[in-house]
Amino acid sequence: MPPALRAAEQADEQSPGPGEKSPHAFRTISEVAEELDVPQHVLRFWETRFGQIRPVKRAGGRRYYRPQDVELVAGIRHLLHVRRYTIAGAQRVLKENGVRFVQSVGRGEAVAAEPLSPEVEAEAGARSGALGGPDRAALAEALEELQACRALIDGLHRAPAKDI
Repeated sequence: MPPALRAAEQADEQSPGPGEKSPHAFRTISEVAEELDVPQHVLRFWETRFGQIRPVKRAGGRRYYRPQDVELVAGIRHLLHVRRYTIAGAQRVLKENGVRFVQSVGRGEAVAAEPLSPEVEAEAGARSGALGGPDRAALAEALEELQACRALIDGLHRAPAKDI
């Protein structure tokens, strides 16, 4: 479980001491980055890739993460860093299962399925309509060529060595 969630659970059990924030308090990007062990620039990048991450922005562009934002970021971190999803795969989990599911993954209450293999993920992305017909056809042709190359290489590795 990420340190932020472990700390939040412990904070729920006891009231915050002097200098400590309530578990319901907003967090700065530096606090979230430290709690989740993710660099600040990665959090900013994730905001560009995951529209569901919307911290409150105050004067000067300072970001303040609500507790549910921290849970969502923790869930995305788990998908990307622990389960080894690609960004596209994590986006698909968010789209198919919703923000609340990913937040529950971040809290450790739910478990995300194993990510798809790159081949299946590429096929799923193609089915989602992300590419137009000509692009999809070109990629399908390239994939067929690569699979043919792979079959040739596999055949060379399986062929018995001939004595000359």
